[in-house]
Amino acid sequence: MKKLITLFTILVTVSVTAQNFQLHRDFEREQFTTTFELFKVDNYGNTYTFVDLDYNAKTGIGGAYYEIARVLKTEKMPVGAHIEYNGGLGTFTIPDTQFGYTINEAWIFGANYSKGNAKWGFSTYAGYKAFTGVEGQGNFQVTGTWYWNVVADKLTFSGFADYWTEDGLTDNNVFLTEPQLWYHLNKTFSVGGEFEISSNFGVDNSSIKGRPTLAIKWNI
Repeated sequence: MKKLITLFTILVTVSVTAQNFQLHRDFEREQFTTTFELFKVDNYGNTYTFVDLDYNAKTGIGGAYYEIARVLKTEKMPVGAHIEYNGGLGTFTIPDTQFGYTINEAWIFGANYSKGNAKWGFSTYAGYKAFTGVEGQGNFQVTGTWYWNVVADKLTFSGFADYWTEDGLTDNNVFLTEPQLWYHLNKTFSVGGEFEISSNFGVDNSSIKGRPTLAIKWNI
């Protein structure tokens, strides 16, 4: 549930802050997920961060994921420098015993390009990806985010797509995309959902997976 904040502020040169809280019902995993996002523009670029929390009916919070990214860019620079950190942890039960795991934390260093206006926009970056404590070949990640205000103030199509490697150019390459559609009840609340499509992602990494959600978003 990440990278989905309205991005029309990317090209704004004055200080702008936007944040939202989302509640998703994941039908395939049979769980709820909350997402908190914050996006802030300043004179030297922009900062984006989010936290995902997955809730299991029996054990409470069963997973957490955190990401923060900084783009260093002035008004005269066509391309910005992208720096990102991400990591997380989770739990699973077999059959009545609970176990834990960590999502390998990673740093990404690359270049970012973005363009947009009140109607549509996109942001993309490519960079070197380094997993903390993991030896092996160098890895990379390419990410694109987009938004399209299909009907002004009423309907928005947004999302992101990630492609990264985890052991150099091997079969462990991962693809993940989460397109979202939001109907805006007013300036504060929206209803909609997303459809996660992934390959080689997480535990179920043997095939392409599709996971729909229904959601409500509170623009704070």
